[in-house]
Amino acid sequence: MTEYGVPGAAVGVWIPGKGTWTTVSGTADVEKDVAVDPAMQWPLRSITKSYTVTLVLQLVDQGVISLDDTIDQYVEGVTDGDRITLRDLAGMTSGNADYTNDDFVEAFSENPERIFTLEDLNGFMLGKPAQFAPGAGKVYTNANTNLLGAVVEQATGQPFDAVLEDFILEPLGQADTEYIVDVATWATAHPVGYAPDDDGPDPQGTNMSVFGPAGSMVSTLDDGRVWAETLATGALLEESTQKQRLVGAPLDAGPPYGLYALGIGETGGWWGHNGEGFGFTAALFHQPDTGASVVAFMNLSNETSGAHPADQLFRRLAAVIESGAEP
Repeated sequence: MTEYGVPGAAVGVWIPGKGTWTTVSGTADVEKDVAVDPAMQWPLRSITKSYTVTLVLQLVDQGVISLDDTIDQYVEGVTDGDRITLRDLAGMTSGNADYTNDDFVEAFSENPERIFTLEDLNGFMLGKPAQFAPGAGKVYTNANTNLLGAVVEQATGQPFDAVLEDFILEPLGQADTEYIVDVATWATAHPVGYAPDDDGPDPQGTNMSVFGPAGSMVSTLDDGRVWAETLATGALLEESTQKQRLVGAPLDAGPPYGLYALGIGETGGWWGHNGEGFGFTAALFHQPDTGASVVAFMNLSNETSGAHPADQLFRRLAAVIESGAEP
């Protein structure tokens, strides 16, 4: 926290046979001088992608869809949509344009409080030139996952948040995890997000609707532990589907994973996901060999050196765990 100027953090480490360590530190709201509380919810940002892809894989297991389906079967107007598969979208190999283009920036600038629907977000990338041919590269974008969010809705005939609740949150008992697009409905206590500024931490925007199924979820340390283990072990999926999920390669552009597979990343034998944006970073990983899990939340993003503070904390905690050092 000192190294990166992070106002507040919550972190947990769970090691079977060794014990549990959770702590909170620092400030949740600098202006009001509110300390971080263990019961607070934190934005997951791109960890949301791991939930969205899991929903897709659950629908695959049910025989409702196939990873070899092309996106044009569900969303019209995607460039190369007749060649981009759901597997390409989940693994970030689609080559499609992201939605964070000039059209989106103009719409957001006109009304930063606008609640963007999933259809709105996907609409900004429809018909835009591809970055590369499907399968020819591996570039991480929010648009890949938001298109999969639309697949979930089209395949089930239900809103994304309802499917998320029925397929994952309720079965896992994740009562403190939510999909929130309108921050006005976020009733549970939560920190303010910040970015570095010469005058101190600068509060960031709160419009979570700009992320959609790629980043609009919030959660807690305890729910994060459950999801870290569920995600890495494939507890909600058929064994064969989880094996497919873990097939990946390094990203050409994107977060600092050793490799990225289908809505899940790997770093040094730890599987999970991280997230960043609008004042928050988060990291959530599980090591299948030892059963250890690490969850880290911090209310600082856009660190000036380009570092991801929560991911850096995860890596340093992982090194301590792997060293076998006694507390």
